[in-house]
Amino acid sequence: MLNKGLRDQEKIRIDNILKTLHTLVYVPKWNEEAIPTIEEQLKNFGLSLERINEISEDELIELLKRCHLDWNHQEQFADILVQMSQKNQFPFLEKAIAIYNYIQAESKMFSFGINNKIAAVKANLS
Repeated sequence: MLNKGLRDQEKIRIDNILKTLHTLVYVPKWNEEAIPTIEEQLKNFGLSLERINEISEDELIELLKRCHLDWNHQEQFADILVQMSQKNQFPFLEKAIAIYNYIQAESKMFSFGINNKIAAVKANLS
């Protein structure tokens, strides 16, 4: 378990990684040149685009928990997976839904925002 000071530093580190990923993924036009930078950021979580594609939803969620991502961070990560799937045809929508469902079930707080995200992603799968 991390003490408060280390936990705060870890939260800031995770926030910075996710902000960088959001910046790279939310660009108006997908740029293939961004893939190496995305890969570099994913390495901070022990991931790569290929690894995300290969591992199961449960393994991904466990990995995110081991990396100390809180509910908000996990939601942001799922949002990034959705954006990557929509703009770049990566097959990450089902993994994003699994993360959203996990947050809804385990956080013990129902979120209409996450529920709406699940519905929107499921609509994109159809």
